[in-house]
Amino acid sequence: MTLQATESECLLGVERSCTGKRWLLRACNERQSLALSQRLGLPDTIGRILSSRGIDIDQAESFLSPTLKELIPDPLCLKDMDKAVDALASAIQDKRPIAVFGDYDVDGATSSSLLKLFLQSLGVPLEVYIPDRIREGYGPNSAAMHALASKGIELVVTVDCGITAYDALQAAADQGLGVIVVDHHVAETRLPPAQAVVNPNRLDDESGLGHLAAVGVTFLLLVALNRALRERGWYAAQGVREPSLMQLLDLVALGTVCDVVPLTGLNRAFVTQGLKVLAQRRNQGLQALSDVARVDEMPSAYHLGFILGPRVNAGGRVGEAGLGTELLTSADTGIARTLAQRLDDYNNERREIEASVLEQAIQEVEGQDGPRDLVIAVGQDWHPGVIGIVASRLKERFDRPSIVISLDEEGVGKGSGRSVPGVDLGSIVLAARQKGLLINGGGHAMAAGLTVARDQLAALQEFMSERVSQVLSGLAYQPTLRLDGILQYQAGHYAFYQSLEQLAPFGTGNPEPRFAVPNVQILRADVVGSDHLRVFARTETGERLKGIAFRAVGRPLGDLLQAAKDFPVHLAGKLRRDSWAGPEALQLHIEDAARIAP
Repeated sequence: MTLQATESECLLGVERSCTGKRWLLRACNERQSLALSQRLGLPDTIGRILSSRGIDIDQAESFLSPTLKELIPDPLCLKDMDKAVDALASAIQDKRPIAVFGDYDVDGATSSSLLKLFLQSLGVPLEVYIPDRIREGYGPNSAAMHALASKGIELVVTVDCGITAYDALQAAADQGLGVIVVDHHVAETRLPPAQAVVNPNRLDDESGLGHLAAVGVTFLLLVALNRALRERGWYAAQGVREPSLMQLLDLVALGTVCDVVPLTGLNRAFVTQGLKVLAQRRNQGLQALSDVARVDEMPSAYHLGFILGPRVNAGGRVGEAGLGTELLTSADTGIARTLAQRLDDYNNERREIEASVLEQAIQEVEGQDGPRDLVIAVGQDWHPGVIGIVASRLKERFDRPSIVISLDEEGVGKGSGRSVPGVDLGSIVLAARQKGLLINGGGHAMAAGLTVARDQLAALQEFMSERVSQVLSGLAYQPTLRLDGILQYQAGHYAFYQSLEQLAPFGTGNPEPRFAVPNVQILRADVVGSDHLRVFARTETGERLKGIAFRAVGRPLGDLLQAAKDFPVHLAGKLRRDSWAGPEALQLHIEDAARIAP
């Protein structure tokens, strides 16, 4: 397999593909890319891909083989980490009751599970509280703090939430509860009342770890706590063996991938090492969930983000909020299987609800007049558990930041948003909150949540649309598909694919390589499932190409592929293993196409 690519304004002359995108070649330092491929003994294109992702000679070895030993910092570099560790270690020593208050998404579930499994291995009980998405909403609330205090809890650790929970944490303080906030969402100048606020995205934090998910911050907390207990002589005094923190990395990897944080630096090490632990199938819950989801190959970031993660999330979205944490901390094989099946059932239910809400949201957006720099869809009684996923689908469809808001009978809207690169949606939501347009809201660059009153919807839309338009105009933004080169099929293509696999895990900050395949003749495009297309084609070199285009039927990509039997097209997508066709079979996951002008 050879790859050819030249730096040009527009790859293969595609100014506007069938999905409305301009195809651009990723920029790189050509001299550096050549040096990388020669030094590492890899194909030239791999060197080019590394260079385009900002990897230089000094970083390459660490990037290809990331280790925690090299990349993990001293946890005390995080602001307030020393205070958090002291409070937790003292509570353990004094046998004071501890609780964790976690978010209901995968990041929150894995963070809560880390704390529970760690303390459980010490023989220290931990109360777990996961709020109900519909009844309680996101983050700590006063009623929950009162309920924990009434149970005799003395110390609460909030994970993946709490950074803007001023009223709820003041209520906790009034109840006599000590609180440690462990979060990663965008912080304001004002911090919530707590014994410690550990958040790399605090304005005064200088750790440089703002890319971590909450589960990564929680893991660092456990590293520091483990060291503190050792130094205090607690393990020796109790006759307890130190837990193996490395065996918890499967949970860290799951939460990191599912929270869509950049897979660079420490996060890359977390996911790389965590996948190795996941392959060992030691966590009963993850083992059962893998079996239910029919994961029968070496796990990858794809399995975490698209197979396991959605099922862990499903309990919080449409079922029982605490089910994910319950599964991930289960030590009983039978119970784990039962919980995994329930989550799988909830995930199927979630898909049906999602499809219905998505159809309504698309209809509403397409019925709106005016420019669409910010896509906002508002519906009555849309299920709050799927609005985040629907926002992601709208962002993919319209290639713009998207927000989906569900109004309840009392006129209060719960919203979830997803952004595009370059638009910090979390900061815009925070600005709207500070302006008094929101009841509550927060998030990070690529995702955010909000609560808004019906009578503020128009003002909110005007404010946020203006902010987004300003950012996009400064970026000279237009829909683009960035590609890593032009792919020509030849003998030995599987060896090239194996070189590509060395760049994994893929995700935000390290996107999976995409290639253009030029001058392809479509032979067949068959519908599979409800809306996917299985494509059989012939390349310009005469090689047969097999591809799959997901969710393409009835959309521009599917329309072109089904009509292209009489004219050639350029295809664009990702090279993937085709496990159904054999151990070395490959197929193209088609994401875009362009008709070749006659």
